[in-house]
Amino acid sequence: MHTQVAIIGAGPAGLTLAALLHRQGISSIVLERHDRAYIETRTRAGILEQPTVDLMHEIGVGDGITREGMVHNGFYVRFDRTTHHLDFTKLVGGHATVYPQQKLVADLVADRVGGGEPLLFEASVRSIDTTTDGARLQVETPEGLIEITADFVAGCDGFHGVSRAHLPADSVREFERTYPVAWLGILAHTAPTTPEGMYCAHENGISVHSMRGPNITRQYLQVPADTDLSDWSDERIWDELTLRSASDDFPVLERGEIFDKSLAPLRSYVCETMQHGRLFLLGDAAHIVPPTGAKGLNLAVSDACTLSYALGAHYLTGEREHLDAYSSTCLPRIWKAQHFSAMLTETLHSLSEDPLDWQLRRARLTRWVESEHEQSALGEVYLGLPFPSPWQFPA
Repeated sequence: MHTQVAIIGAGPAGLTLAALLHRQGISSIVLERHDRAYIETRTRAGILEQPTVDLMHEIGVGDGITREGMVHNGFYVRFDRTTHHLDFTKLVGGHATVYPQQKLVADLVADRVGGGEPLLFEASVRSIDTTTDGARLQVETPEGLIEITADFVAGCDGFHGVSRAHLPADSVREFERTYPVAWLGILAHTAPTTPEGMYCAHENGISVHSMRGPNITRQYLQVPADTDLSDWSDERIWDELTLRSASDDFPVLERGEIFDKSLAPLRSYVCETMQHGRLFLLGDAAHIVPPTGAKGLNLAVSDACTLSYALGAHYLTGEREHLDAYSSTCLPRIWKAQHFSAMLTETLHSLSEDPLDWQLRRARLTRWVESEHEQSALGEVYLGLPFPSPWQFPA
């Protein structure tokens, strides 16, 4: 089986890349180790930047976003029992849109399958061999081992995937920070506490209050990194969420049925070696951001645009200039998102027992709510910096 681009992973990066390549007449095969139901129901990110929304509409997969997405102008910050709204749209234009990742994945899967393009589920890549002329993949499927040959390989298989492991060890340049905290996340049948998402900074740690619709909320608590989920009863979760979100200007947090719980570690990671020969890394395979800034999904889509453009240029002109510049094109936007996510994480979380830490965090929060210059700087990144490249090379 031969294709021009073998795409490992059917997450936002892989599926977006496949959709963009198809619209440029470039063939691809998408290989996903899980089944379809898993990737279409797994609870993940929920905030789309304006450039991501614009792209989905441009390529014709934005109907679900239009129908079900919740458009936000910014977010709320609460500290010292007082709530503040940061209206980024007023200052910089654009919006953020609440639309769960699993729904976006389902939209992209439907687009792929509806177009008759190959998408193999329960297909685990066992080996990747690249040469100067192409690549050969051994793939385990329910029907047995198959071989796929391709001109290029796009590794979109996440932080723990096989793609990055196939980079030569002596070529890898990587940076990592692991935070001593995790997010305990819940989905609950409750009404949102504020019209847009809210970060509550408290001496006990952050609580985050977002929504997945008018009657379902997505809420998080900062907890120690070694937390055992079984130690947190529903009552304990609600008690701590209520404590950290207490205010003098909004009603007490509504409680309701919790129907999903999860733990997510907080880490920052960048593999600056996003390519080697004919292998390219996208999304979480190349970089991880703390969830605080809601940047992971959007960076994956940005990477897909950049690689799509470079591959389009290669197949139309025969040149490799844009392919060779893939990493250097992607990395500035990645590092800006990393900085933004780290700044939010360190401002909103309790990461030290030093009393000075809370005073410094409070001072920064005060600047955010008092200064439109500070809000504009936050809003530019939160609502989405421009992608570094168009997705389509002009014919």
